[in-house]
Amino acid sequence: MADEAVNLLLVEHRERLVRFVRVRLDRRLRGRLDPSDVVQEACAEAARRLPEYERDRQVPFYVWLRYLTGQQLALAYRRHLGTRQRDVKKEVAWNGTDNASADILAEHFAASQTSPSGAVAKAEIRDRMTAALEAMPSDDREVLALRHFEQMSNSEVASVMGLTPSAASHRYAKALVRLKTLMRELFGSIEDLRP
Repeated sequence: MADEAVNLLLVEHRERLVRFVRVRLDRRLRGRLDPSDVVQEACAEAARRLPEYERDRQVPFYVWLRYLTGQQLALAYRRHLGTRQRDVKKEVAWNGTDNASADILAEHFAASQTSPSGAVAKAEIRDRMTAALEAMPSDDREVLALRHFEQMSNSEVASVMGLTPSAASHRYAKALVRLKTLMRELFGSIEDLRP
């Protein structure tokens, strides 16, 4: 594949990859590490390993890029949060599948409150969403992050989560219902917050 075609493919997926990193970036690293830097490293690795992918296309291209980006994020975690003498209590683990940050997801979902009079309501919705998302199982948070934040298709979600497309669709629907139910149970109606 020509270098120009490879660059176009990588540019096409860049924003999705940045969102992927942003939603999984540990709070301790948010001031020190730019998601774009992680994605740039992953794209360089992808360009280097593209012949390997072309020989054995087992997953969609974006899912493969996402995997490489996850590897780069794991390296960044070790580089920035690594420990001396391998103290298990300080070990930082990241597996790329269950680390969707509830507060980043909540910010994304609450972003629809854009009017000046909605600023306070937006903060309250974000806080309520964070609490509800933290109360959810990690698989539910992950499927919501994949579909809404990373804007993955159902087949991409299925590939990432190791599910059939039907099971991925069912899990997504259940997660939405669970989130809505939790929001109602924990906090009443979100409509009460709208200006």
